[in-house]
Amino acid sequence: MKHITVLASGWGSNLEAILEAEERGDIAGKVVLVISDRSDAQALKRAEKRKIKNLFLDPKKYARREDYDRALVDLIKAAGTDLVVLAGFMRLLSPLFVCAFPMKIMNIHPSLLPAFPGNNGVEQAFAYGVKVTGCTVHFVDEALDNGPVILQEAVPVIQRETIKTMHQRIHAAEHRLYPIAIDLFCREKLKVEGRRCYVIE
Repeated sequence: MKHITVLASGWGSNLEAILEAEERGDIAGKVVLVISDRSDAQALKRAEKRKIKNLFLDPKKYARREDYDRALVDLIKAAGTDLVVLAGFMRLLSPLFVCAFPMKIMNIHPSLLPAFPGNNGVEQAFAYGVKVTGCTVHFVDEALDNGPVILQEAVPVIQRETIKTMHQRIHAAEHRLYPIAIDLFCREKLKVEGRRCYVIE
């Protein structure tokens, strides 16, 4: 069974979806560690509730981003981690971190990449007036929101859409899609060739 470490900064709704999928037996892996860069992150409380090891790693104790990331790498490796999952982790990871786990870090982004990368993907799509948006699960490389796409789900934009309703419907898609991608990794069903990620039948 694959061991999963989740990095989260906030509410942890994607973490909750992952843990619920694990409990249903829909993920062939186990979350063994949750780390946050914020002491008050609800994600830590979600992990604590399920008796999952969790900790706050304070960025203020490290002079450089690379020093913080090196400490993260050490903790993650010590947990015997096979896959690192970013679930609303609001820190930009350094090349040092990414190179420590090549094609073993997943992120979910609230748009159909490569459209609307970076912060505020939902707001960008809303402002642009798109008719279809969605979410993307991708492997993380050294560039922002740039790694090979694993899965995407389209979310049609409804008439009189608001930012709030768009967020809600994209979140619902994220909660469906992320556990599927994680399970595919855990069952060794993903193969990356260049920029393409294939699902092995």
